[in-house]
Amino acid sequence: MSWQISGEYMETCNCTFLCPCISSNLAARPTEGDCKAALGMRIDQGEKDGVPLGGLSFVLMLQSQGPMGAGNMTVGLIVDERASDPQVEAIGAIASGQVGGPMAALAPLVSRMAGVERSPIRFDMDGLTRSLRAGDRVDQACEGIPGATADEAICLDNTNHPVNPRIAIAKATRSRFSVFGIDWDDSTGTRNGHFAPFAWSG
Repeated sequence: MSWQISGEYMETCNCTFLCPCISSNLAARPTEGDCKAALGMRIDQGEKDGVPLGGLSFVLMLQSQGPMGAGNMTVGLIVDERASDPQVEAIGAIASGQVGGPMAALAPLVSRMAGVERSPIRFDMDGLTRSLRAGDRVDQACEGIPGATADEAICLDNTNHPVNPRIAIAKATRSRFSVFGIDWDDSTGTRNGHFAPFAWSG
C-alpha cells in the first residue's frame, strides 16, 4: 500500500507573531497559554490505494493546553464536502498519521480525536496572501512577510514543522475558528501564520 499527495498549505494560530513553537521545537509555552491552530491543505495531485484525491481540500484543527510538545492535543478534521466516503477515509488516514508520512510524528502527541466533519472548502492564493474558508467553521487569511525580493516571503528552514521543514512566515489578517470546541476570533493582524507547498508520501 502506498500513497502520495502534494499541493498548498496555509495556517493561522492564536499565538502572537512570531509563534514560539517553531523556534523551540514545540517546547515553548504558546503566547496565550494554549495553542489553537487551523492547518488548511489543498491537494492538487495525489491518490491513496487507487483512490484519487487531487482537487480536494481538508483542514486539520489542533488545540493543545500548553506546549505542543507536551502532548494532550485535541485534533479534528474537516474534509471537503465533495469528497466521497472512500476519499474521506483516505484523507483521514493520511491526516491522522495512521498510514505513516509526516503526520505520524505528531500522532503520539494527540490524546483526543474530536471527529470528522464535511464542509465546502475554498483555498485561495494571491501573491503573498493565502486564505481559506470552510463553511461557517473556519475563516482565515494570512499575508507573508516580504523578503529580499518583494514577491517572495521570508522563510524558516530546517524546522520540525510536520507539513514542510521550510515554511513562509506570515501574519494572520483574519483568524476565526468555531468547530470541535476550538473557538478563536481575531482580525488584529498581530497573530501568526505560515504557508508553503507540501509533498507527502507514505
